[in-house]
Amino acid sequence: MELIKILWADDEIALLKPHILFLNGKGYEVVTALSGDEAIDLVRDDRGISAVLLDENMPGISGLEALLKIKQLNKDLPVIMITKSEEEHIMDDAIGGNIADYLIKPVNPNQILLSLKKALDNKRLVSEKTNTDYRKAFSEIGMRINDNLNWSEWSELFKRITYWELELDQLQDKSMYDVLRMQKADANTQFFKFIEKNYVNWLNGKNQHPPLMSHTLFKSKVVPMLNGPESVFFVLIDNLRYDQWKIIQPLLQDYFRVATEETYCSILPTATQYARNAIFSGLMPAEIEKRFPNYWLNDEDEGGKNQHEEALLQEQLKRLGKDVKMSYTKITNFNAGKRLADSVSNLLQNKLNVIVYNFVDMLSHARTEMEVIRELAENEPAYRGITYSWFEHSPLLETLKSIAGKNVRLVITTDHGTVHVKEPTKILGDKNVNSNLRYKQGKALDYNPKEVFEIKNPADAFLPKQHPSTRFVFAKEDRFFAYPNNFNHYVNYYRNTFQHGGISLEEMIIPYIELSSR
Repeated sequence: MELIKILWADDEIALLKPHILFLNGKGYEVVTALSGDEAIDLVRDDRGISAVLLDENMPGISGLEALLKIKQLNKDLPVIMITKSEEEHIMDDAIGGNIADYLIKPVNPNQILLSLKKALDNKRLVSEKTNTDYRKAFSEIGMRINDNLNWSEWSELFKRITYWELELDQLQDKSMYDVLRMQKADANTQFFKFIEKNYVNWLNGKNQHPPLMSHTLFKSKVVPMLNGPESVFFVLIDNLRYDQWKIIQPLLQDYFRVATEETYCSILPTATQYARNAIFSGLMPAEIEKRFPNYWLNDEDEGGKNQHEEALLQEQLKRLGKDVKMSYTKITNFNAGKRLADSVSNLLQNKLNVIVYNFVDMLSHARTEMEVIRELAENEPAYRGITYSWFEHSPLLETLKSIAGKNVRLVITTDHGTVHVKEPTKILGDKNVNSNLRYKQGKALDYNPKEVFEIKNPADAFLPKQHPSTRFVFAKEDRFFAYPNNFNHYVNYYRNTFQHGGISLEEMIIPYIELSSR
């Protein structure tokens, strides 16, 4: 068996010969240094060193100075600091220098061995345990997928799948991650059948336990908060999936406590024009069109489809008898986000502050999101990664930090999620059919009904009916619609992109979070 090479830097290394012999017998090759400078040179010259044992007090530069330079050479190299001193500031400085462990002299050989095992085997042991734990959960999740689940059970199962997705994503060994992806695909297949069976019944009162949905969200969750003493901030980040929320959550934990973490159901289509207008109006799309025709544009109409969210919200508050001082801010670029962060003191004077953050637009810099996201995030882990990076450096996080500690209630939610599409579904339609890749509506559609969820009468799903023969069809699982004309080019361009509008766990089971200041 190949020995694991470690470097031990100590000016009294001759006295540690018994320790070195002990480590040799445990499978370690020990290279020695008598000073910090010598240790740095060895790390620079010998890339085979797997860990460093570093005495804090040696002639020449200190152990802490040597630690800094070693980390500059190789930030991932585990360093175990050994010292005679128990002074707190030395411990703090060492820990701040990202050490793997901290030992106080005199040390015995077993202490050294344990620290080395923790430093070198931690990732392997965590990986093995995580993979083993998921193997145990695999069968149970598989059985639950095929049960006759209700909405809340589907929500909990999706959260559980997401938990394992995030856990396995951390590991270098991707074998079980691939198994999970197949299990998630199976879950999406069954979830589609569940939505196909229940969605229209929920909207028409034929199911006694419909989920919280886009058009009932504000009335059920936000309006009751307006009776309390706090100022309410309602932050809607477009396209924010549940896994993306879990990724950014740690960035908020020093400032806010999570009071409520729930999911709710986006209406169909899972697209901004429909879902977000439903949130702010408290109405389904066909009801908006009927009551407020000036505020609604159909797919075929020219112009922006979400230009009247503030007016629709004011109408909803009026219907619910809530006459409160409020603000509505839509952020579509970085500079607007900075202006929002600078205006927090003014916002605190309002009872309700609604902030809509066009997350995808922010990422993509002026409507080039397809190219940018395809380049930056060709898979799920990378997509989560750019979400984290965006939020960490965004004016939105700066804004939220500014309201932390104030007498506020904070809501973070979204209008719908996105799904990573892989397989095309062929569809034919005339020139008036909408361009969305996950849903189509029109009067002359030709498709395989087994590959879609079709709503032949839009009124059944409270959707606008532009023509007597208009119907809606929704893509399932990880599929996207493609026209037979120039089919291969179309498929190659859109495969492995993130889309919304159809039926999937990721698009429909979306986060609703209430936070309070720490």
